[in-house]
Amino acid sequence: MLVLSRKKMEALLIGEEIKITVIGIEGDKVKLGIEAPENLTIYREEIYEAIKAENKEAAVVDPDALQELLNLPQK
Repeated sequence: MLVLSRKKMEALLIGEEIKITVIGIEGDKVKLGIEAPENLTIYREEIYEAIKAENKEAAVVDPDALQELLNLPQK
């Protein structure tokens, strides 16, 4: 992990297309501004982890429910 120190209104670059700027510091919170291409999706880590967990749960197939669907009469 790279650890950097930045002051208010200082920035760092990730590659040539992503710029992260420290907008403000309030107590133990830091406000960041992120400039990135529109096609790049940016998530807070806790939201990303929740999405992954929901996707994993949605991918689980209930064998009984699947069998019921397979036994439905064809229209």
